[in-house]
Parts: sequence; C-alpha cells; structure tokens
Amino acid sequence: MTNKKMMGVLGLLPILMVLGNSMLIPILPSIEEGLKIDESWSGWILSSFTVPAAVCIPFIGFLSDRFGRNMLIQYSLWIILTGSVLCVISAWLENPAFLFMGGRGLQGVGAAGTTPLAMALAGDLFKGEERTKVLGSLEVFNGIGKVAAPIIGAGLTIFLSWNHAFWIFPLLCVVILFGLKKNINGKQDGKRDYRLWKYAGDLADVFAAKSLLLLPLYLIGGIGLFLLFGILFFLSYHIENTFHIDGFFKGFSFIFPLGAMTIASTWCARSVKDDEGKGWCYMKWGIALMTVPLGALLFFHSLASLLFWITICFGGLGLILPVLNTFITGSVDEGERGFVVSMYGAARFLGVAMGPIAYSVWKEDVLKMYFISFLFSMINILLYVLVAYRKKGNIQNLRLN
Repeated sequence: MTNKKMMGVLGLLPILMVLGNSMLIPILPSIEEGLKIDESWSGWILSSFTVPAAVCIPFIGFLSDRFGRNMLIQYSLWIILTGSVLCVISAWLENPAFLFMGGRGLQGVGAAGTTPLAMALAGDLFKGEERTKVLGSLEVFNGIGKVAAPIIGAGLTIFLSWNHAFWIFPLLCVVILFGLKKNINGKQDGKRDYRLWKYAGDLADVFAAKSLLLLPLYLIGGIGLFLLFGILFFLSYHIENTFHIDGFFKGFSFIFPLGAMTIASTWCARSVKDDEGKGWCYMKWGIALMTVPLGALLFFHSLASLLFWITICFGGLGLILPVLNTFITGSVDEGERGFVVSMYGAARFLGVAMGPIAYSVWKEDVLKMYFISFLFSMINILLYVLVAYRKKGNIQNLRLN
C-alpha cells in the first residue's frame, strides 16, 4: 500500500462531501423550479444535507473509535448512495419536495462519515511531518472539490436535467469503496475495545484538560465555513438576479475565491510541516486576511469588488483550515481521536448548514449582511487571541505528535 494511493482514496472523501452542497449552489434556481418550492425555502436545499450531518458526526466519531474508521466510512458511503438515488427519483413524482429532502437528509447522514473520519484515519496512520502533509492534502482535496463542484453542477445541467446531476454521488461512492477495499488495512484504523464507561472517562479527561484550547479552534473553523457557504449562497443569487449571468459562466465565477482558498491551503500545508510556531503565525494572518476584505465590502459593492475581496477572504481561510486540522487531530491519542476530530467536523458542518439559511434572510439588506459578516470575522480575532494566550501560558496542553 503506497502513501499516494492511500492519500488518493482518503482525498476523495472530502471531495464527495463538498459536492453535496457546492455542486448545487449554481443550480439552486433550477432545483427550486423542479421541486415547486418558493425561493425563501431554498436555503433548506443545502441545509437539509448539512444539519443531519452535523447532528450525526459526534455519534459517528464515537462509533469509529469503538468499531474502526474503515467500517464506518463504508457504511456511510452506502447511505450516501441510497440518498442520492432518492434525489434522482424524486423528480419523477408529482410532489417531489418531500422525497427529495428525505434523500438529501440521508446524504447528510452518510456525509458525517466522510471528511471527519478521513482526518481521523489520517491521524491514525501517519505521524509528525507526514501527518501534517497528509492532513494538508485533505484540505487541498476539499478545496479542489469546492472549485470543481460549481462548474460540474452548472455543466451537467446544460446536458441533463437537475436531478440527474445526483448520479455523480453513487459513481464516486463506488470508486471510494473499491479503493478502501484495496488500500486501507482495517487493523490500522483506530479500532479500540474500550468499554463505554472507560471511553467516556477518557473523553472527559481530554476535554477537561484541553477544552479552552479545542473549543476556540472548533469555533474558528465553524465560523470560517459559515462565512464561506453563506457568501457563496449570496453570490449565486447576486450574479444571476442582478447581473443575469447563468449556467456555465456563473459556475466559472466561483473559481476565483475557491481557487484562492485551494492555493493557500496547498502552500500552507507544504510550508507548515510540523512547525507549530509557523502554524500559529499562519492562522493569525489567515484570520486577518478574512477580516479586512469583509470590512472593505461595506464600502465597495460592485461585482468586481465583491469577487476581488472575497477572493482575498477565502485565501485567508485557506491558511487557517490546514493548521486547524493539524492542531486538532494531533491534540489527542488515537483512542479518542475519532470523537475529538468529529466534534470539529460537527462545528464545520454547522457552519456550512447555517450559512445559507442566515444569508437567505440577510441578502434582502446587503449592507447589513456585509456588516454582520464583518462582525463574525471580528469574533474569530477574539477567539484567536484567547487560544493564543492559552497556548503561550501552557503550550503542552496541545500535544502535536
């Protein structure tokens, strides 16, 4: 089993998760029309996927610590496959919304076992600098998925009806299942024969010792993804309704901000390696690069300005996420890693889930929306100050092994 093959299989998991929402952003109006729902409910097309995922992630993390990551990932893929088929079939019904939302919910339940378990499994299989590289690569795959997903979604609907775009999920699931069977050794996937009381006690000890470090890191990641998907949701409608750009060219416009995030993630992962001090520095500059552009949007409102400033903003997010992945994954032993990393995944999913819902309301007053976004970025500055202060006071609380 080569590291490249293993990284390739694990990397497809975040791509699968990202496709679950990012692929749909450019085609939301088409889905609304097909489902016969009002625009005010459109945020739930995305959130019906992310809310179940956020709820299920902690349980998936616990089960993976108890029964192994590989088995839980495979079960999750079969659930995604089933939900995707329901989404396709829903378009054939007279009232498709109910079955579609049910299928999206199943996709979300399955997605709970993708990126968080890929991160936990990478933490089990790799150590030190190699672990940082692999975790950074997962974030790069995540970014590649975000860049490609809008183009895939917009491109597929040129040739197919919106529901047939969902066949891409079963196809990816089959590929990943085959890759797992060929390349991942089940004996190395974090399985532990803990009794429940012993496992709960160990987790309580972990959070008692490290909660003031872990919780701010969770929130920084969650707020970053909240802003990302909220702004992308707004951008999708803003481009189509204000500038009348649709189809492939609307999907292409997402390349700039998401491409910046992917490039920044790639560079950050290669540069940080296992240098903890450099990681804190990159996180600081990443948060600054998110805050300044969101403040600038209060004064510059053209489409060119919007794309320019959010490109810088998402580049900053690209510096933050690989560092968070490394710090959180390396902060605990293998036996508790599934749950601790899954809680981080839950925070990220909640951000992804709530972003479209919040911005679907806030987009009615654009200036107010920009101001609220800026305030959220200021919260991340305060969280960074808190966690950096704790780190300096007791750096050993965050063990990077």
